[in-house]
Amino acid sequence: MQVNFRLLSVLALSIAIGFTACKKDQSKDNNSKDVASQTDEQNRVSEDMDDISNDVNVAVESSGSFSGGRMSDINDVCGATITLDTVSNPRKITVTYAGLDCSGTHTRNGVVVISMAAGTRWKNAGAVLTVDVQNLNVKRLSDNKSITINGTHTYTNVSGGLWYQLPNLTNIVHTLTSSNMSVKFDDNTVSHWNIAKKTTYTYQNGIVAAVEGFHTEGTNTKIAEWGTTRFAQSFTTTINEPLVVRQDCSFRVTGGQVTYSGFIDASVTFGLDATGTPTSCPGTGHYYYKVIWTGPNGTSLTVIAPY
Repeated sequence: MQVNFRLLSVLALSIAIGFTACKKDQSKDNNSKDVASQTDEQNRVSEDMDDISNDVNVAVESSGSFSGGRMSDINDVCGATITLDTVSNPRKITVTYAGLDCSGTHTRNGVVVISMAAGTRWKNAGAVLTVDVQNLNVKRLSDNKSITINGTHTYTNVSGGLWYQLPNLTNIVHTLTSSNMSVKFDDNTVSHWNIAKKTTYTYQNGIVAAVEGFHTEGTNTKIAEWGTTRFAQSFTTTINEPLVVRQDCSFRVTGGQVTYSGFIDASVTFGLDATGTPTSCPGTGHYYYKVIWTGPNGTSLTVIAPY
């Protein structure tokens, strides 16, 4: 089963609106474009990494020798072929991308190698996967912009259990960490990322996934992503309230709050109605998000828009 965590790149537009509404000269106009561009790039990287995480789960849980559970279609990853090495130690799953993603909006080319120690099964509590992302190029077809991702990630099945068992379990908890991820852009500039995310899966009329950050810096204990942009500016993404995705709401983001700091200072709240009040699942209707942008002089701007 594929769970989609793509949150839409809503911040880029909202921050651009905020800067444009407050700008008074050409330099601020240029600044608004720069910040909107950087925000869009940060969201793209985060979304693409969420898609890779999903593919890793699909590939591992589709192999009985790796998961320790049922065997399904090992090639159930869009635009990719999968090969298994169940003899070596560590054992490996190699995902070779060469085609469209499941949404048909991006092409992906490159390799992801998933390694697991012999004798380990992903269904067991504490099982660890090492995921090596090798020159994975992701191109957005709407504007032909691409990024190339490299780095090593660690996935841990903290609770044990597999997705298909979820209706009979209290929850399944996974963590994802990385401290050496690099992202190269079309102009050969590079950003550097660190990741510390925890996803808790439950079953309530379908799969419910709640994503949190767990890195600590000072008094901030909920950091999910941090690092430097391709312009050497520090950034931090904090998940103040878990981002919730529900299967019974067409795998949409139904709630949560994220704070961005560094090259921008803004908070985004999801799962609202048009007045900015938390709402229940709209099915195929609209949710709204609220962005509160804080300017360099302490001024602020609030935008509420559908997604």
